[in-house]
Amino acid sequence: MTRSSDDKRSTGDDCDVVIIGGGPAGLSAATELKRLGVARVRVLEREPQAGGIPRHCGHPPFGMREFSRLLTGPEYARRLVDRARRAGVEIATSTSVVEVRTGGQLLTTSRHGVAEITARRVLIATGVRETPRSARLISGARPAGVINTGALQSLVYLQRRRPFLRPVIIGTELVSFSAIQTCRHGGIVPVAMVEAGQQVTARWPAALFARLARVPLHLGTRLLGIEGERRVTAALIGDPAGGQRRIECDGVLLTGRFTPEATLARSGHLAVDPATGGPLVDQFGRCSDAAYFAAGNILRPVETAGWSWNEGRQAAQWIVQDLAGGLPAAQQSMSITASGPLIKYVLPQRVALPWTAQGMNRLQFRFWRSESGELTASCGARVVWRRRLKVHPERRLLVPLEGIVRQCQGADVEFRFICSTS
Repeated sequence: MTRSSDDKRSTGDDCDVVIIGGGPAGLSAATELKRLGVARVRVLEREPQAGGIPRHCGHPPFGMREFSRLLTGPEYARRLVDRARRAGVEIATSTSVVEVRTGGQLLTTSRHGVAEITARRVLIATGVRETPRSARLISGARPAGVINTGALQSLVYLQRRRPFLRPVIIGTELVSFSAIQTCRHGGIVPVAMVEAGQQVTARWPAALFARLARVPLHLGTRLLGIEGERRVTAALIGDPAGGQRRIECDGVLLTGRFTPEATLARSGHLAVDPATGGPLVDQFGRCSDAAYFAAGNILRPVETAGWSWNEGRQAAQWIVQDLAGGLPAAQQSMSITASGPLIKYVLPQRVALPWTAQGMNRLQFRFWRSESGELTASCGARVVWRRRLKVHPERRLLVPLEGIVRQCQGADVEFRFICSTS
């Protein structure tokens, strides 16, 4: 089998830093590590080519933050790979990590066989995946033509194939509107977009794109079932009042509802946060085993490629500081938790002490639904921070961290959201 041009054989020898995942976060971290003088940096990518999800997105906008110009996904991915290789990063493609062990020891497999690698530090940047049909509990037949956005992008942009001609799109996250662009590129005409919530999940003006593309948008509507024997023939949708409607189509496109690709953490010894689905980390992206760090969308579902790129770059800086002994020890920390039914997650979940301004200086929140109310932070019975605001599902909320940490003086912090209607 011919090796990819950016493939380096994994010999099993030691590295300074190994990065698992060759997407925007992993490649930016690798490039930054080399810029900061780390001698041996290796990226392990399970796909035949590095670049991550953007390789499958044959449309803009990518690259404004990183390259100061608008790029398509494949152009953006190639630039990230080229920049890393020019910096001296080793990139091993078609290489999978099958086990993460204590202290930075990795078991890998590739076309060259099984290898063991020991790294002083490991950065996990394996990204996210969309929730499949099985996990969405969608009833009905199982005909051909039910796929997610990643499969659509691969079929249209990489294989030049059309899996359907008139699909129904499920979801209104940012990736859902990206899917409309992919459909247009492939000569596919969506017949409807279905959203269970009462408003579009993605920020304005994403909803305008559906109107411009002449895709009917059905809010407050959910997919009840799929009809068809060999191929999809219709989607059955319902509204909150119990009404049902049949939409004739030849495919169902399941978009969004991402979950971190955290199989290595879940099957290994690293602690996983049940709210995000990714590794539990401190403000430096450091995992429960201090030899491991995490960055990008493995930390939470889901941020843009540019956000992940910047997060990878920051993680590289924290790893270099850690290698030089410049980070607070991981043993002493305070926990950050969120209570109540509205807060989806908070990140990071720990703060290493003593506090320094080196790491993440803002907490990241996501919420389950749109609501107005007050977000509070408490140490025991004492409220140390509060803010009135309106929140929306899948919208990032950033909260300054330093003042809260200093007020709590090492005590654990609990966040609550009190709805105005409560």
